[in-house]
Amino acid sequence: MKRIIVAAVDDLFFAAKIRAAAEPASLEVYFPRNAESVISTARSKKADLIIADLQSERLDALALAKEVRSNDELSDVPLVGFYSHVFTELEPQARAAGYTQVLPRSAFSRRLADILKGEY
Repeated sequence: MKRIIVAAVDDLFFAAKIRAAAEPASLEVYFPRNAESVISTARSKKADLIIADLQSERLDALALAKEVRSNDELSDVPLVGFYSHVFTELEPQARAAGYTQVLPRSAFSRRLADILKGEY
């Protein structure tokens, strides 16, 4: 059974990295454009993982986590967030909001293949 990844990512560079890492592993990746679409896609596709750019301009990533955690169908889905290393205050905020793993962009990039396989 294919793993389903939903990625709330604005940055085309990171979207391309995620897509490139997912392709050889035969993972399905969806890139919804707003919080409502993230939730509906994750529910309808039965997401195994939700990834979010904590600095997204399109959605409030902290509010997204709270919404995921309060949704009966999604409350157990792992959430992985990434942020620019200069915004370290986002890490404790994201953890408090319900993210499973919170990483600086560089660590996220290094660990991406493992993250997509479910190793958080």
